[in-house]
Amino acid sequence: MDGSRRRTGTLLGTVGTALAVVGPVMVLRGRSGRREIRAELADQKITFPEGGLPGELAAHAGRRVETGRDAHAYAQFIKGNLAHATGGRTYAEITAELHATGGDDEKLAKLRQTAFMGQSLRASLMSAYQAWHLTTLVMGLGTALTGLGAALVATANALAERSPDRS
Repeated sequence: MDGSRRRTGTLLGTVGTALAVVGPVMVLRGRSGRREIRAELADQKITFPEGGLPGELAAHAGRRVETGRDAHAYAQFIKGNLAHATGGRTYAEITAELHATGGDDEKLAKLRQTAFMGQSLRASLMSAYQAWHLTTLVMGLGTALTGLGAALVATANALAERSPDRS
């Protein structure tokens, strides 16, 4: 029984130590990722307009896009403008219309370009928003793994103290 307890304690201590090392690394990597997202968004110098925002985005008026939440809000702003400009049609729908006219409709060609640019910008902002959430997840898991690792090491130490030494 004591040998089994000792092996269990050693296993718990090893796993706990590994988790206690990996956890802080995850937290640091999450923070680093978040700083990189902030820097990339700040480099784009995207600012919400002072006026003309829908009610749900009014709190963002005049603010710079620097966080995942800001990127999501600006993507929503683009979505509204794009829907207005295209009559709610997507790039694919406008492209189909353009092809149906033989590809010679200059107005549809320009509208297709608008839809493409708007949907591309929106997708980029949504990627930043999703990456922001991933950094939150990585930091949270890192914190949880650090705590779990510390608990396993403490359990291993408690088992070692209760086991009689047979050296």
